[in-house]
Amino acid sequence: MRTLWLSLMLAAALATCASQSLAGETRAAQILDRFDHANQWRDHVMIAAHRAGSMQAGKTLYAENSLAAVEASIAIGAEIVEVDVRRAKDGAFVIMHDSWLDRTTTCKGEVVKYTLAELKTCRLVIEGTGAVTNEPVSTLREMLLATRDRVLINLDNKLEVTDLPGMIAVARDLGMADQVIVKENLWNRPRIDAARAALGQAGGGFQFMPILADDAVHDAAFAEEVGRAFPLRAVELINWRNGAETLTATGGPLFSTRMRAEAARGDWHLWADTYAIVNKPGGFLAGGRGDELAVAASLPREAWGFWVDRGATIIQTDEPKAAIDWLAANGHRVPYATDAKPAEPTHTASIN
Repeated sequence: MRTLWLSLMLAAALATCASQSLAGETRAAQILDRFDHANQWRDHVMIAAHRAGSMQAGKTLYAENSLAAVEASIAIGAEIVEVDVRRAKDGAFVIMHDSWLDRTTTCKGEVVKYTLAELKTCRLVIEGTGAVTNEPVSTLREMLLATRDRVLINLDNKLEVTDLPGMIAVARDLGMADQVIVKENLWNRPRIDAARAALGQAGGGFQFMPILADDAVHDAAFAEEVGRAFPLRAVELINWRNGAETLTATGGPLFSTRMRAEAARGDWHLWADTYAIVNKPGGFLAGGRGDELAVAASLPREAWGFWVDRGATIIQTDEPKAAIDWLAANGHRVPYATDAKPAEPTHTASIN
């Protein structure tokens, strides 16, 4: 009996130490652990906030790709913020989706025609309302610093694949290369070779995620080829909406049983996109099953639930708060050690 009690006490002590160790890790380190070990976390769906996460309930609350949007996404529990990277005239990496400034800032013209100093005079604008914020165009360095030790950051390269080493160098200089996920569209062997050559120049210590779209990639066999070329932790899969198709019934050729099996063998995540594209039908990147269906039509199970059922363990969305709330309510979120514990119930009379 004494031996049993000693064993139980030792197990409890070890569990307490492990819990304290996890709690002592940064939030980013805990997220990275889940990102690196997909098979251990198939019951948890991570959320990537598209363009840093500017929307809630169909309304744009923050300027896209802004530090304010990043802060809001971190506050609601998003694990990844996705931002877009371009270059200024003098070569500085800046955060901007469009090649022109007109839609999202107070300035006009092409990004590449402005020096960094000139871009810093531009103010970000909240699309839809037209409200001008006090926030200037951010540099890549400023955006990285805002996320350090807090979330992972997904860099959507709007330049050439040869620009990736420079972006990673900025993150490495800040000691946070491991928090960075860079991604590139891959569709054939020459494209794989080009990405491999560029990333080879960047050194190691960061995450690379290929993007596979089913207009060019038609089955999981190509994912196997990509997996032999790169150490995968996630693959972004796009189900283009066909012209006459209202809602995809299967998720398209990439969200297949074989792809899910390949992900399990490789221990990597299936990343689904549910955000909108300007001037395209709702859910264009998600076979019609995007954020609009989830929020505007109040059918989250037909949108986010559909992709979870097809193996997605990361969802990139314009609606991070609504997605997190629905996933948590339906058993698809596992709390982190750093999450606030619910308050103890008070013993007071009801005032209903």
